Amino acid sequence: MHAKLLHAHGAVALVRLALVIVVVFGFGLLFGLEGCSSKPAGSDMMAKVNGRKIPRSEVERYYNSQVTASPERPSQEQADALRLNILDKLIETEILTQRAEKDGLIATDDEVERKLSEFQSGYSPDNFQKLLNERHMTVADLRQEFRRSITLDKVVNKEITSKIDIKDADVAAYYNAHKAEFNLIEPQYHLARILVTNGPTPQARNLKGSKAQNEEEARKKIQEILNRLDSGEDFGTLAMNLSEDPDTAMNGGDLGSIPESGLKNTDPASREAVLKLKPGTYTGIIPLTDPNSKKVVAFQIVKLVDKAPAGQRELNDPRVQQFIRDHLRESYEQLRKAAFYEVLRNQAKVENYYAELLLQNAK
Repeated sequence: MHAKLLHAHGAVALVRLALVIVVVFGFGLLFGLEGCSSKPAGSDMMAKVNGRKIPRSEVERYYNSQVTASPERPSQEQADALRLNILDKLIETEILTQRAEKDGLIATDDEVERKLSEFQSGYSPDNFQKLLNERHMTVADLRQEFRRSITLDKVVNKEITSKIDIKDADVAAYYNAHKAEFNLIEPQYHLARILVTNGPTPQARNLKGSKAQNEEEARKKIQEILNRLDSGEDFGTLAMNLSEDPDTAMNGGDLGSIPESGLKNTDPASREAVLKLKPGTYTGIIPLTDPNSKKVVAFQIVKLVDKAPAGQRELNDPRVQQFIRDHLRESYEQLRKAAFYEVLRNQAKVENYYAELLLQNAK
């Protein structure tokens, strides 16, 4: 099997949390065009869903957050497309929220506060406020986003996830149709890592926790992380909260699976350390150097989550079974979610004034 697929299911819950954070900090606002086609100039209304307004100010907040996080300003066409996409997502959210209201599934205050506390746990008070300021958000805005995400999860679970039943026959049929994919031609190493760099990077600005500004701070931070690992703290949780690798931090540091031959492409120190590991164990602190200057630029700790030997993975392998079930569930959920939303949208009265305005102003 493609080992990367074998272990993909392990990051599903973390990915969902990452998506929540993307929703919170990933979008922003309109500038340039005034008014909407059937509304007076300067109207704060961008769209309506069953008579409920989606204000310009909400689209603007998301747009500003997205643009702030990007090193380049978008062109007018890119900005228009981004705003239209933001508005479309807000319309979708409003439709699903109205369904949640009908079914009594709106997130409670206690649920929102638990999610907020979980999110704040990776920040110092100063860093948390700094992040809010950078994203043009308030704590109230953050609560609103978490209320939405929890509410939508409830709707999806009630209407979609809870109704999916993966039978043994489904698992067997998938395995038989993809048996070649479960044959490993060489050992696979499923790895995770925690990375700390010596200096600030644009990519790390959205990550949790403090950012090391120089080599001394980086050495101190990675040593503190190692101490916490040695005291029994969870590797994935520490990676989420403290790793400075933007590609893996929100996945608990998960690097996926790497074939044994792929280890040849890593630096010698990391390769040697990984080859000595047993599943479930982690390396000590590994300095990473710039190949040109030979200077240390970062430090990492690597964990061997699992090692799969070469050969055919059989259907009775629990990892194979779990992967197939997760893969089928995700596929069914995505398809049914899309169909469910389309049905709700067909039943809703949606008035997208911004789309009309873009069409009127198209060259």
